[in-house]
Amino acid sequence: MTHRKLTPNRREILAGAATVATAASLAAGSASAEELNFVGQSVLITGTSSGFGKLAAQHLARHGATVIASMRNVPRPEAEELRDLASDEKLNLSVVEIDVTKPDQVAGGVAEAEQIADGALDVLINNAGIAYGGPIEIHDEQSIAKIYDVNLHGYHRMAKAVLPKMRAAKAGHIFNVSSQLGRLVLPNLGLYCSTKFAVEAMFEAMAYELAPFGVEVTIIQPGGYPTKIWENGTKNFDGLLERVGQERMAAYEAHLTIAQGMFNGSQSTDPMDIPRAIAQIMAMPAGTRPLRKPVHPNTAGPDAVNGIAKMVQAGMLGDGPYASWHKAVSD
Repeated sequence: MTHRKLTPNRREILAGAATVATAASLAAGSASAEELNFVGQSVLITGTSSGFGKLAAQHLARHGATVIASMRNVPRPEAEELRDLASDEKLNLSVVEIDVTKPDQVAGGVAEAEQIADGALDVLINNAGIAYGGPIEIHDEQSIAKIYDVNLHGYHRMAKAVLPKMRAAKAGHIFNVSSQLGRLVLPNLGLYCSTKFAVEAMFEAMAYELAPFGVEVTIIQPGGYPTKIWENGTKNFDGLLERVGQERMAAYEAHLTIAQGMFNGSQSTDPMDIPRAIAQIMAMPAGTRPLRKPVHPNTAGPDAVNGIAKMVQAGMLGDGPYASWHKAVSD
């Protein structure tokens, strides 16, 4: 395989980042809210009891999509709330039980969703996720296993379950809610960052691998938003602290104070930014949708990293046996 130059200069880096940011901005603004019409499209979403998942389920259903909203521990009030909304607004919105850490529930829930969709799903939105704070040294087997099981393995389980019928249909779209912290590193959220870095790598590779089958992949990169992940992150963090030995607690006292403050959920940003971005990308013609979309009032950091990474990937994959797959994803 021929390798292109992999050491762009600063001017090329900035130019590449600007190009990616401009293209993504134009793409996401391609349809107004009034023009969105997803009648006939089926969408399965994980983690819809709150936050981005719940808002996306409502938003896409209100624009005509057949939405299958999944969450764990059904029956629960959040499931009934969505069902009541569907009934009141005459929305095509169903609720199924899926705990993404349980393979049997993933298989059963996806089968139920495909039955509701009467065949292959058009869209999967991998959204269910959890957060832990604190310096890496204080984390134990339990916290690491839990966060990876939800944030990475859960995404893989869901994708693997929906893909056979998507591949057979030669169509489909998998969205993965990552984070700006899947490209940038923040101390005291390093474990969370590592799961999102892994999501970014896994699903970019899958984007190339799925290109011959007509299945698209988009990675959504939210910045900070006031969702329930902060409240739940506090509970996870408090549980972790109960298991940390005194020597490490004392050594990292300043870090732990900072980590506790990270879960205050005080951002003033609008969480609806995420479902709006997903809807706009869904509305784009197949083959033109972006691999990545940072979403936040400030996307300078991920724009820069995405820009240079795109250039480096082009150098690695732009020639040789992967060229056509890379072109299908990157153009």
